[in-house]
Amino acid sequence: MYWLILAVLLWGLLHSFLATLKAKAFVLKWFGESVARFYRLGYNLLASFSFIAVLVIAAVTPSWRLYLVPLPWSALMVFGEFLAVVMLVVGFRQTDAWEFLGLRQLMGAASSKEPEGPLETTQGHLVTSGLYHYVRHPLYTAGLVFIWLLPVMTVNVLAINIALTVYIVVGTYFEERKLRSEFRQEYSDYAEATPMFIPFLKGNKTRR
Repeated sequence: MYWLILAVLLWGLLHSFLATLKAKAFVLKWFGESVARFYRLGYNLLASFSFIAVLVIAAVTPSWRLYLVPLPWSALMVFGEFLAVVMLVVGFRQTDAWEFLGLRQLMGAASSKEPEGPLETTQGHLVTSGLYHYVRHPLYTAGLVFIWLLPVMTVNVLAINIALTVYIVVGTYFEERKLRSEFRQEYSDYAEATPMFIPFLKGNKTRR
C-alpha cells in the first residue's frame, strides 16, 4: 500500500511541476518556441498516461475490501457520482475547455500564455458565474465527490483517494496563489464571497 501512496504522490509532484511556468520555459528553451502549441496537450496526455501507470500498480498490489454499501444506499451513491460527472461537464462548458485541454492551440498560433486553471478563460478573464458562483473550484469538488462516493471501498482505493484528496487540496492552494497574483483584488473579492469546495459553507456575498 505504501508503494501505491508513493506512486500517487510522485504523479502529483510531476503533474504540479509540469504545470509551472518554469517547467514550460525550460522545455521551450531546449526545443524551441515552435513546441509551445503542443505543451498543454502533451502535459495532459502525460498526466493521463502516468496516472494509468498508478492504476496498474493498484491492480497488482494486494488489497482487501473495507466495506460494501448495500442497496438502496449504494444506488444513491452512484446517483451522486452521476451528478458529479454532470457537474464536471457543465463546469468545463463554462470555461474554454478546448484550450484548457490543449486542442485549440493545435489549430492556431501558439499562445504566449497558458490558462492557469479551469477558472480562467482564453481571454484571461475570471469565470465567476454558473457553478463558479457557488464554489471557486467546481471541477475539483465534483472529482472529490465522485471518488468518495464509491459504494465499494478497498484498501488500495482508500490509499488512492486519500493521496488524490491531499494532492487536490495542496494543488488548489498553489493554483490560487497564481490566480491572486494575476487577478489581485478581483480574485480576493471573489474568494471572500465564494467557498472553495463546499457550496453554501459561508454566505455568498453580492459581487459587483
